[in-house]
Amino acid sequence: MGKNMGFCIHCDYCIREQKGCVHKDALIEFYEGIIWADGIVIGTPCYQGTLSGQTKVLMDRCRAILAKDPIILKGKVGMGLAVGGDRNGGQEIALQTIHNFFLVNEMLPTGGGSFGANLGGTLWSQDKGKEGIAADEYGLKTVRKTAKRFYDLMQKTRGDSNG
Repeated sequence: MGKNMGFCIHCDYCIREQKGCVHKDALIEFYEGIIWADGIVIGTPCYQGTLSGQTKVLMDRCRAILAKDPIILKGKVGMGLAVGGDRNGGQEIALQTIHNFFLVNEMLPTGGGSFGANLGGTLWSQDKGKEGIAADEYGLKTVRKTAKRFYDLMQKTRGDSNG
């Protein structure tokens, strides 16, 4: 919140110059973190039945780091979380969009598994913000299941059997 992020204008600066994005804004710090990380968690509120515009900007603007190195995200583990004001407020659509981002960039998307957390953590705020999320025991269970699988997959991909 409060970060200045310009949306991708598909100007091809990142491809021509190989120096990042034409926008010099808060996403420079994001790029550093996403390159460094073994695993990436993308969480979003759901607006109008899908992910937020800000989340889409983060994903679109990764084009700047991918233009320098198209496989920079390859093999990283990805996890999605989505919060909606309704129990079915677009969380699964948002998670599918996040998983598409992971797949396009050769990452390993993680869901929580069958029976409750198929695509990832889905929370219901009941339009009550943090209090609504804290009261959503079912949703918190989906987050825990997904986080466990995310962590387990990161261990496997790193060859870390000690935990």
